[in-house]
Amino acid sequence: MNSPVRIAITGAGGQIGYSLIFRIAAGGLFGPNQPVCLSLLDLPEVEARLRASQMELFDCGFPLLHDVRIGTDPATMFEGADWLIMLGSHLDPTHSTERLDLLRRNAPIYVDHGRAINAACPGARILVVANPCNTNCLIAKSHAPKVAEENWFALTRLDRMRATWLIAQKTGVPVNKVTRLTPWGNHGESIFLDLHNAMIDDRPVDEVVGDPNWGRDVLQPTLARRNLEFLRVRQLTPAGSASQAIIGTIRSITTPTPHGHWFGAAVPSDGSYGVPRGLIFGFPLHTDDGLHWSIVQGLYHNDYALERIAANVVELEHEEAAVIELLGRAV
Repeated sequence: MNSPVRIAITGAGGQIGYSLIFRIAAGGLFGPNQPVCLSLLDLPEVEARLRASQMELFDCGFPLLHDVRIGTDPATMFEGADWLIMLGSHLDPTHSTERLDLLRRNAPIYVDHGRAINAACPGARILVVANPCNTNCLIAKSHAPKVAEENWFALTRLDRMRATWLIAQKTGVPVNKVTRLTPWGNHGESIFLDLHNAMIDDRPVDEVVGDPNWGRDVLQPTLARRNLEFLRVRQLTPAGSASQAIIGTIRSITTPTPHGHWFGAAVPSDGSYGVPRGLIFGFPLHTDDGLHWSIVQGLYHNDYALERIAANVVELEHEEAAVIELLGRAV
């Protein structure tokens, strides 16, 4: 057995947190030979819910679960963390759900969390999930100058998973035949799914689909309204698919990428593909060792793809401008 990995989860008392913690404790994140410790953080008003989750985790008797800490203080809960999964957000149904309004309400959380990370666990790797996750990640990063650039990630895999299913349905192939599908840009309604560089066997997805307008007229609108559609049907957030996206992302980051393939996440831009340095932007990524990653270079984009990538840059710059007064010096 290896030494335990400690995973701190913010907003752990919510729907996604509850769905996620049992999968991690059972070995679904790092495999059957990797012990784990969990640190579960949430607001004081839901501390009792955290305690119930702690009790239930212990009741399961997971062989890989060495410890569960719960609490409401970020600095205490982040101490010793190897990974942070950041779900914490204010979701008040009486307030506007417009993206910029949500960002302004959640930005102070990520100021505090960034400072706590900088003090308590600057060597940790961080996956930001709570929306708008790209800019929440940027805010936290700006207040954690001790943390390496390559340790910051924001979630885009849910867009990829949804698109993979739709493409498989459209083309009549199993989902595992759809590979190298990359979400570019900002997780949300505007994110761009690149069908030309994605593959089904040895053919580009757009060639197999055979309709040059399908991605723009069908795939993109379907993805854009998926969350609202789910909320309308179930009246809850899509916790199961979000947990799957979180687990898949971290496994991809920590596992060597097969030759000729890549995975997607939003990371600090190094200027690749004309994206301004520092923006947290969805890119195709590759890792040789599960420790260090790089942006896949040299992919061809047609005029439509370039237009969509540019639109995502503009949107993220607009979000950054909306919270500029809350950004620290590390941006």
